[in-house]
Amino acid sequence: MAKISFKPLGSRVLVEPIEQEELTAGGIILPETAKEKPQQAKVLATGPGDRNDEGERIALDVKVGDVVLFAKYSGTEVKIDGKKLLIMRESDLLGIVG
Repeated sequence: MAKISFKPLGSRVLVEPIEQEELTAGGIILPETAKEKPQQAKVLATGPGDRNDEGERIALDVKVGDVVLFAKYSGTEVKIDGKKLLIMRESDLLGIVG
């Protein structure tokens, strides 16, 4: 994968949603309009973290390459290098899959 030329700020992360399968267990192909919004994504870039009251950085719990779970309508959709990606705060993430 080519390096993404985007650096999130603060506690934000850039993620690439992982699309669900187009085929159901029964073999039915789902049209684009019937698919659920993806709720898993791969972390592509992370910000440096927010600062505490003393001005020190608070490290993020996620790192590039992690697969994360997020709430269905979280984040801001952006298009970078022709890909639909999401920018969200680390606090919008529900957990790391794995």
